[in-house]
Amino acid sequence: MNQLYIGNLSPAATAQDLRQLFGERQLPLPGQVLLKSGYAFVDYPDQNWAIRAIETLSGKVELHGKVMEVDYSVPKKLRSRKIQIRNIPPHLQWEVLDGLLAQYGTVENVEQVNTDTETAVVNVTYATKEEAKVAIEKLSDHQFENYSFKISYIPDEEVSSPPPPQRSRRGGHSSRERGSSPGGSSQPKQLDFPLRMLVPTQFVGAIIGKEGLTIKNLTKQTQSKVDIHRKENAGAAEKPITIHATPEGCSEACRMILDIMQKEADETKSAEEIPLKILAHNSLVGRLIGKEGRNLKKIEQDTGTKITISPLQDLTIYNPERTITVKGSMEACSNAEVEIMKKLREAYESDVVAVNQQANLIPGLNLSALGIFSTGLSMLPSTPGARGAAAATPYHPFAVSLPEQEVVNLFIPTQAVGAIIGKKGQHIKQLARFAGASIKIAPAEGPDASERMVIITGPPEAQFKAQGRIFGKLKEENFFNPKEEVKLEAHIKVPSFAAGRVIGKGGKTVNELQNLTSAEVIVPRDQTPDENEEVIVKIIGHFFASQTAQRKIREIVQQVKQQEHKHAQGAAASQHSK
Repeated sequence: MNQLYIGNLSPAATAQDLRQLFGERQLPLPGQVLLKSGYAFVDYPDQNWAIRAIETLSGKVELHGKVMEVDYSVPKKLRSRKIQIRNIPPHLQWEVLDGLLAQYGTVENVEQVNTDTETAVVNVTYATKEEAKVAIEKLSDHQFENYSFKISYIPDEEVSSPPPPQRSRRGGHSSRERGSSPGGSSQPKQLDFPLRMLVPTQFVGAIIGKEGLTIKNLTKQTQSKVDIHRKENAGAAEKPITIHATPEGCSEACRMILDIMQKEADETKSAEEIPLKILAHNSLVGRLIGKEGRNLKKIEQDTGTKITISPLQDLTIYNPERTITVKGSMEACSNAEVEIMKKLREAYESDVVAVNQQANLIPGLNLSALGIFSTGLSMLPSTPGARGAAAATPYHPFAVSLPEQEVVNLFIPTQAVGAIIGKKGQHIKQLARFAGASIKIAPAEGPDASERMVIITGPPEAQFKAQGRIFGKLKEENFFNPKEEVKLEAHIKVPSFAAGRVIGKGGKTVNELQNLTSAEVIVPRDQTPDENEEVIVKIIGHFFASQTAQRKIREIVQQVKQQEHKHAQGAAASQHSK
C-alpha cells in the first residue's frame, strides 16, 4: 500500500468530502479515509495511483476554502535513503539527471516509475540517509526548463523488511522505455488478513531497534511485513502495528514483539505485566465472542488467560476497531493470539464469501463503490472496476435496461426510529440520496408496538445500500447486544402463483434457501392475496443472509414469470392457428 498524507484541511472537511473530491477527479479511494483534525490519511494499492493523486491535487485543489497538500505519508523513522522526484521534463537526458543527482552524494540506484503523467518520475536511492536529506533540501522546486521538480521521501523497505536484490544502474540512455515500474507490478491475489496490535508508545523504539536492526531481523525471521504507525494518534499512549504474513508468520512476529517489550520493561522497570492488545473490526468481533460468549470463554480456559473487549461506545465512524486485551503469561498470551486470530480470520473469510455471493447475485455490483463496508472488508482484493475512471461516476450496474423497482419492508426496533430519521430528518434524507431509494417509516400500529416498518423502494443496488446502512446504524447506535449480530425481519411480496415455487415440494426449496443463506424464510400459509394478487414472504437474518435470500427469492419469481409468459405466448399462438 502507498499511504498518502492529506494536509491543510479545514476543520469542516469530512471523509465524505474527500471521497467525493477524489472521485470527481477520477481518483476513487479504494479503502478507508482516516480523518484527523486538519489532516487525513488514505491508501492507494499501487504507486502509479498515488503519484497521480499527488500530481493532480497537491497545492492545486481547494476544499472548504483551503488548498490541500498531498504527499506520501512516511514516518520520520522510515525517512531513509529513498526519495522520489516528479515533474522531470520528459526529454531530459539520463546523463544530465545523473550528474545533477551526483552533486549531493553517492547514488546507488535510480529506477524510473512508469506512469501515465506527461512528465517523468524516478525513485532514487542514495548511499546514506544524510545524502538523501541534502538532495531533498537542494532539489525541491529546482527549476529545469520551466519544470519545477517535486520531491518526496518514499518508504524505505529495508527499514522494515529484508533488502531486495541490488539492481544495476542504467547507463547513459536517453530513452525512458527501459525503466522498471515498482508500483505497476500486480500484487498476488491471496487473501491477506493482517494481525493488528496496539503497543505502548514507550516500547516502539525498542521494537524498531538501533538503525532499524531489530525490526529488520524480526521481519526476516518471520517473513513478514511490519508497519509501525508512529504518525497515528500523535501523543497517544499506544501505537498500532500491522503485521502482514502467513498466520504462522503473524503469530511468530507477535511472540517476538511481546518478548522485546517484556525485556525492555524488565530493563527499565516500567511495567510489571504487558498485556497483548489485538485490534479487530467490530463486524468480526461478535463471531469471536460467540453465542453467550462461549468462544471467548473457551479460549480463556484453553490458554489460561483473561480476555476483555473494549465497549461499543468507543467506536466512531473513523475508528471501527475494538481492542481485545489479553492478560496472562507471555506464553499464554501468544497461544491466545493464535486462537483469537483463527476465529477472526474465519469470520473475515466467511464475509468475503458472502460479498462474492452478493457480487454474483447482482450482476456487475461494485461492492467497494457502495461504501457500506468499513475496514472489515476493505482488505478485499480490489476489482479492476474500482480503480478505473468508471468508479468515479455514479454507479449503475443495470445500465442496459431500466432496473425494476422493488419494495422491501424492513422492521426495526421502535426505539431506533429517531436514529434512522436523524435530527430534522437529515439522516434518512442522506440515506435515501446515498442509496438512490425511497425510504419511508410507516406509522406505529399501536402505542405499545415494539417494531416499526421501514418501507424501502428502489432497484436491487439501492436495496443493498439502504438496508446495509440501516443494519450498520443499528449496530453503531447500540440497539443490539454487543455480543449478538443485528438480525432484522424483512418482508417482500411475491405473486401468489409463485408462492408455491418458493416453498417447493414438501418445503424442499424453502429449506434449501435457509441452508444456503443462513436466513429464516417463512411463507405464511392460508394468506389471502392482496389487491395485486401478491402474498408476503418473511425473511429473518443478519444483513448478508437477508440479502442473499431476497435475491434468490426474486430469482425464483423471475423464472416463474418467464415460464408463465412463455405459456401465455404458446397458448395465444395455438389459439391463433386454430
